[in-house]
Amino acid sequence: MSHLFEPLTLRDVTLRNRIVVSPMCQYSSIDGYANDWHWVHLTSRAVGGAGLVFTEAAAIEPQGRISPEDLGIWSDDQIEALAKIVTSIHNCGAVAGIQLAHAGRKASTAKPSEGGHAIDESQGGWRPIVSSSAVAFSPKHPTPEALTVEEIQQTTEAFAQAARRSVEAGFRVIEIHAAHGYLLHQFLSPLVNQRQDEYGGSFENRTRFLQEVVRAVREIVPERDSLWVRISATDWAEQGWDIEQSISLSDKIKSLGVDVIDCSSGGTIPGVKIPLSPGYQVPFAERIRREAKIQTGAVGLITSAELADYIIRAGQADVVLIGREFLRNPYWALQAAKELGQEKVYPVQYERAWI
Repeated sequence: MSHLFEPLTLRDVTLRNRIVVSPMCQYSSIDGYANDWHWVHLTSRAVGGAGLVFTEAAAIEPQGRISPEDLGIWSDDQIEALAKIVTSIHNCGAVAGIQLAHAGRKASTAKPSEGGHAIDESQGGWRPIVSSSAVAFSPKHPTPEALTVEEIQQTTEAFAQAARRSVEAGFRVIEIHAAHGYLLHQFLSPLVNQRQDEYGGSFENRTRFLQEVVRAVREIVPERDSLWVRISATDWAEQGWDIEQSISLSDKIKSLGVDVIDCSSGGTIPGVKIPLSPGYQVPFAERIRREAKIQTGAVGLITSAELADYIIRAGQADVVLIGREFLRNPYWALQAAKELGQEKVYPVQYERAWI
């Protein structure tokens, strides 16, 4: 058996292999509701052999969406459609996961196919947008309002209630999105966080909001289910969030019940130079895994079965998260199994195509 296709058990959740469909926005919701597009899109990746299938980022409140078309988990009425998707994924042998998110100062933008620029109420957007501090993402984006301490507490409760709905829908893996320059990352990064209260300044203060969210979510998520956190391991900018802080953070939240750190990078500020190459973020997952002694996920330009298998075999990460390749080929995992000589991981209905 290739290392990539070894099962992985996290609490009472067993993934059939180490291949994870990364959260990828579909910009296909109306008022945050999942629909037939999400059902077909996510189930097809489960049919295609992945071990864990994440939804796109699901906003914990309407103003936390990136775009008006984002998926949501802020209302009990949104549970039913998500539960249908969860059942379908599980029936196909994969595990269903959901990513809980708040866009913060990067909210209220047009979807990429319409330019991705900031939009106001007349274009279907909203105001205010919020952040750790009143610092705009770019000159082309509106200035956000800094959250008050009371609003931080309300947002923490919104994460917890989103987790409750996720559990009711049947998701076995819950991921908190604290990466890519979205709200929780806006508190972590000194490039954005200019607060002078208990949520700003020192490392302990800048990580306080995320730690409170983790505690609140872990209290809701049953002990049998797995809790992940996605972070940007570095801002790729001087004076910003970096790998050393990421290691310290990972060690802290491990003790709060986090099982896996999903290691991405960037997104805090525009215009930074990122040294893109296959597996360019894998060293972050490797260091966090080794130094914080927590399981990690590697993501970013992992496109070949050989590279994915090497990452697991070399102990650089415990899972690999595949994004764009799963958009190009929903059956990437089945193709990887064939290339690596893995026996019979395909659905019996597809047997003729894979023997």
